Amino acid sequence: MPPPLLDQLEKWKSRFGPPGDGRLERLLATAAGRRFLDAGSLIRLHETVLFLRAYPRNAQVARLADAILFSFAGRVAELEAAGADLSAFEEPEISGIAGTSLSAVFSCEVARRLAARHPRNLEIAWDRYDGIDRLGPVLRRLLPLLGEDWPVEAHVPYRQWISAARPRGTSDLAWLLERLAASPELFDTLDLPLTWHVGDTRTSRSSLRLPGRKLYCHQEPLLRRSDVSLARELEAPPVPVRRLSRPEARKILDLILDTSAMRYRELYGFSHPDEGGVFHADAGRGVEIFFFGVPPAWRLPLRAYHGGLFFKNGVPAGYVELLSLFERAEVGFNLYYTFREGESAWLYARLLRLFRQVLGVTCFSVDPYQIGLENPEAVDSGAFWFYRKLGFRPVDPKVAELMEREERNMRQTPGYRSSKRTLEKLADGYILFEDPSSEQGAWDNFRVRNLGLAVERARVAGALDMDSSSGLALVLSLIPDLARWTAEEKTAAAKILRAKQSASEARYLRLMQRHPRLRAAFLALGTG
Repeated sequence: MPPPLLDQLEKWKSRFGPPGDGRLERLLATAAGRRFLDAGSLIRLHETVLFLRAYPRNAQVARLADAILFSFAGRVAELEAAGADLSAFEEPEISGIAGTSLSAVFSCEVARRLAARHPRNLEIAWDRYDGIDRLGPVLRRLLPLLGEDWPVEAHVPYRQWISAARPRGTSDLAWLLERLAASPELFDTLDLPLTWHVGDTRTSRSSLRLPGRKLYCHQEPLLRRSDVSLARELEAPPVPVRRLSRPEARKILDLILDTSAMRYRELYGFSHPDEGGVFHADAGRGVEIFFFGVPPAWRLPLRAYHGGLFFKNGVPAGYVELLSLFERAEVGFNLYYTFREGESAWLYARLLRLFRQVLGVTCFSVDPYQIGLENPEAVDSGAFWFYRKLGFRPVDPKVAELMEREERNMRQTPGYRSSKRTLEKLADGYILFEDPSSEQGAWDNFRVRNLGLAVERARVAGALDMDSSSGLALVLSLIPDLARWTAEEKTAAAKILRAKQSASEARYLRLMQRHPRLRAAFLALGTG
């Protein structure tokens, strides 16, 4: 495809309004009939058209975009047949295109679920395994006579041993996963790379769609950050939410795992989801959010965990994680690279509105990594200013002073932009947003890690009974005036302990939010 055509298509990512005169439709029809001679142009086409599919001007644009995207397995095969280098398709920003492959190290849980869903498309990447000697200590537990070979021979043919041990028709990966099913931690020690041949499957980034969704067409300009008030959004009417049935939940959780894995992501909650508590939220403007917690066996000692994936017009667009304690929630937000020119600020605000609604959280914290600490991508994108312009503030006084200086420069010098070094300094600390109902400044210097460190110091000093049944009980035992609490306060604390292992951590948070004395004790212990 001549570059001008790609350039013209990309310009339509920022052109919205009335349906128009059909110019975009003609461009898409032209693109559908063009061949490609290099991976770079094919990738540009894919990402541009996928954006236009998620943010279509009208139904015809969506249909034309899908027609192009559904042809990608054939396009990639044609490129491969011409001898082109396909390594660019494995980059994290664009991995998962139909017809391509990717290689990654997955945990045992994720590898097991992927292998069950894609048995013919997932295999051990033996040609990429630099740590093959790690197999020796593990396989010795499974193959008795390997002890005759592994400890003394220089080049052990591990694949030959596995081939001799596995039943005919069983893959190396399937055999290994089955034999290590009871010891997943042993599988994880192998750091075994797996190759996933995405192929022309419905789970590829090119083809995955939530079925039967009503299309939301953008016939007006997209909502920009300046159009969004986070404070106003948090007070908006409730987001419609419903619990999925177990069959629905299993389907969406499998889809979420595929979506995340093909982008080299393993989220804690995606690997260990609570199948009985998966919810769907309709955020509006074609955005749907599926969110859930983790079952009791996988819960964190203190914070409540919730994660979710969101879709735009049926296309996976990004994910969110929340780690919550009382009314404070640490929020991790990732909008997939393809869609970062879309309605990012509005989408983020809707996510916070949803979790304020279902969890009762009113103070939102962003980890320094999210805004650039040891995260070059966040620095390059100016992530700090994305959050700042939504109303977040830094809790570190030095960072706050630097921010104020930069804001003065912006007011005085039109077009002023923070330098890379300045953005790195701005990322050196947490940022918070508190809605009006939240106590301002209460959580500025709180770190949940301080609670764990306090427990360890008490344990070393012999001042703690480590037979306590949970991390939460250990922290409770550190509260100096616990014995002087009223009977009602002690009963409420006991309910919170039980709720941590109950059906939903949302109830655990709600009970915490109604216990001011426990909150004050946690703040005192966790504030550095």
